[in-house]
Amino acid sequence: MLTTQGLQETGRSYYRVSRSGAGRDLPEVDGLMPDPAVGDDLSRDVYCVLGIPIDAIGMRGVLRRIRDAARRRTRFLISTPNLNFLVTSQSNRSFRESLILSDLCTVDGMPVVWIARLIGIPIKTRTAGADIFDALKSDAGSASSLKLFLFGGPEGAAERAARTLNSQSSGLRCVGWSNPGYCSAEEMSGDHIIEEINASGADFLVASLSSQKGQSWLQRNHQRLEIPVRAHLGAALNFQAGTVRRAPGFMRSMGLEWLWRIKEEPYLWRRYWNDGTAMLRLLCTRVLPFVVSTWWMRRTHERGEALTITQDYGSRQVTLSLSGPADARHVDRAIPVFRSAVAVRKHVRLDFSNVCAIDARFLGLLLMLRKQLDSQGCTATFAGVSPQLARIFHFGGLELQ
Repeated sequence: MLTTQGLQETGRSYYRVSRSGAGRDLPEVDGLMPDPAVGDDLSRDVYCVLGIPIDAIGMRGVLRRIRDAARRRTRFLISTPNLNFLVTSQSNRSFRESLILSDLCTVDGMPVVWIARLIGIPIKTRTAGADIFDALKSDAGSASSLKLFLFGGPEGAAERAARTLNSQSSGLRCVGWSNPGYCSAEEMSGDHIIEEINASGADFLVASLSSQKGQSWLQRNHQRLEIPVRAHLGAALNFQAGTVRRAPGFMRSMGLEWLWRIKEEPYLWRRYWNDGTAMLRLLCTRVLPFVVSTWWMRRTHERGEALTITQDYGSRQVTLSLSGPADARHVDRAIPVFRSAVAVRKHVRLDFSNVCAIDARFLGLLLMLRKQLDSQGCTATFAGVSPQLARIFHFGGLELQ
């Protein structure tokens, strides 16, 4: 049971969050919990995995959010991080930013699921881009089909996928496609290309480019594109076109889809080899140290200890002083405090001098706070971070600067 006590002074607020009762938290049941409004990132159930956000959400929740964004015509960027995304984000800052700035990040690779479980994130299975595509296609009983625009892919693949889709009764109807050829993200961002895409009146834009180029292109044209829902779903277009066969279900569930992909596309072996060796390095140098460090810090405070957050409103910034364990148990009460700080459209300074523990869920909330502030041209800075906390920030991939 969560209880809240509040005290208001001029320019300063105090919030104390405590927990009583020995029962365990009830898990979120997909389909029963309310979805966050589009743009309300603080309400997303986000965890930080090596510096990138991961939404703990099931397929039904994903489909609801896609249809809601399409109905409202609200910009909604979906990213589907797999192991290659995770590895690339460690060395490519702009690529990592494209994930942080996304409105939904679902797990596309079993290695990421395994890492998430190790960290303690409640993700049971992957929600791959191709699975999202198939689920939308299978939703033929919805009130209306989503209008789809396909962008990229090998020569002729988008047209073939469109014809296949439109020959079936499904929840997707393709209203256009375009293949810009092999060129840079800048070259495929010309006015005539963007105008052609916007003129289609589609609800959902599916890009099929290389991962870095696809994310870069979507981020570069985020404001220019008028199609509300947009995502880079990689090989989903090839699967639909029939140019590449997807791995059998049992191989996907066992995390062996990479073997099948190498059989279908032998040139991928080098990428999988590099990503695999990088994953082993990340496990040893970042993931396992994160797990051990967070576990050790949890032992230093009692289970019932409260989180206290003090807000101090200055002329140029809001200072949030946290005291106690900043962890998943206290996220629900920290969210309205963060939301109040964001609402005044000022820089936010987070004082962690008296924080005794932190976990992946609270780091995910900090990523979302940063995203909300970035959208206003404001920043979040940290102060009073102990060496032990700084190590957890480092292992978790959240930058202090």
